[in-house]
Amino acid sequence: MTATDRSIELINAAAQAAADRLAHDIIAYDVSDVLSITDAFLLASAPNDRQVKSIVDEIEERLQKELGAKPVRREGDRDARWILLDYVDIVIHVQHSEERVFYALERLWKDCPEIPLPEDAVKTRGKAEEHARLAGSTEGEQS
Repeated sequence: MTATDRSIELINAAAQAAADRLAHDIIAYDVSDVLSITDAFLLASAPNDRQVKSIVDEIEERLQKELGAKPVRREGDRDARWILLDYVDIVIHVQHSEERVFYALERLWKDCPEIPLPEDAVKTRGKAEEHARLAGSTEGEQS
C-alpha cells in the first residue's frame, strides 16, 4: 500500500508552506505500509519557539485555503517546542531544532520510503546544522 494522491497533495502543500516560513530539514515519509492510522508524516524544524508556531500557522492556513483541509487535532501549542497537526491522512510534526535532534524521528521512519517534495522544501536540508554552526561561531565571537 502507498500513500494516496490526496495525502501526497497535502504533504506537498504543507512542505511548501513550511519552506516559505523558513523551516529547516523538511522531509516526508510514506508510512502507509507500517501504520494503519495515517499515510504520511511530514517533519520540519525551526531554531526557536516563535518560528515553530509561525510555520504551523502557515501550514494550517495554507491547507485550509488551498485544499479545504482542517486538522482534526493540534497538539503542543502551549510550549511550541513540538507541534503536531493531525489531518488523519497525514501527520505533521514541527519541532524546535533541539527536540528534533533529541527525538530523532527520522531514525524511526528511515526504512519507510521518502516522499518527493517541492524543490524549496528539499533546499532546507542541512539548514538546522548550518544555523547551529553560525550561532556557535557568533557566541564564540562574543566571549
